[in-house]
Amino acid sequence: MKKIIVPVDFSEHSNYALQAAAQLAKKYDAEILALHMLEISETILTKGETALQDETVFFIKLAEKKFNEFLEQDFLEGISVTPIVKHFKVFSEVNDVAKEQNADMIVMGSHGSSGIKEIFVGSNTEKVVRHADIPVLVVKNQPATLSFDNVVFASDFTEKSVTPYLNATQLFKSLGSKLHLLYVNTPGDNFKSSQEIEQTVADFLKKADGDLSQLDKVKYVADYTVEKGVLNFANVSGADAIAVATHGRTGFTHFLSGSISEDIANHASLPVSYTHLTLPTSDLV
Repeated sequence: MKKIIVPVDFSEHSNYALQAAAQLAKKYDAEILALHMLEISETILTKGETALQDETVFFIKLAEKKFNEFLEQDFLEGISVTPIVKHFKVFSEVNDVAKEQNADMIVMGSHGSSGIKEIFVGSNTEKVVRHADIPVLVVKNQPATLSFDNVVFASDFTEKSVTPYLNATQLFKSLGSKLHLLYVNTPGDNFKSSQEIEQTVADFLKKADGDLSQLDKVKYVADYTVEKGVLNFANVSGADAIAVATHGRTGFTHFLSGSISEDIANHASLPVSYTHLTLPTSDLV
């Protein structure tokens, strides 16, 4: 991991993201790209060329000044930090910067679940995750010690999960992580017998890996919902992160039933990392 992008809006939660990115940068000797999207209004865009240029320059200079103040943090000492100001209008364009900079991960802060309104309902976090081609780590709280030593990858072990599984395996292997594979058995229409589960997982691993070398790493738990099963297992196993699949441009994949990825992200206390048709964790986010 060499480059980490952190979208910054100067809020408390983007500060949490910056702290998380700083921990990762120190551990993996990476550079932080602090990105501020300067959202130019339609009013400015309809002005004459000279007026537009002058006003745009003013806002960019103002953002640069805020950056200098915001980045004066003790936890960033010794880390290479590059501030980037872009006059984007939508958060989906964060992925364009990631491509330009050849970044390895995006770290974002989010308010998370708040009563009726949940984290991924029309939020900027959702937009970034949907459009990102690299892993996105979502941080809701001030991080203590951020680590990827033990990561839970939850899956239904069906054919559509092969690519997410391979991507997660590759990513966390590069980070030196121990990946715990998890299947959650639930009551109702999704219930399977032990024999059915074992056969499903064996068929999956043969297709994904070509062998059964990872079979002993698969854990099976039973719970009332997949979300509860994943969160409870992550807590009792001392996981540092949870990895779940996303469906890219079309939103989160409902890899079992219902909005499981969203539910996990909303209610976890650990940070959660996502990748396009793949993933995203000692706080669950």
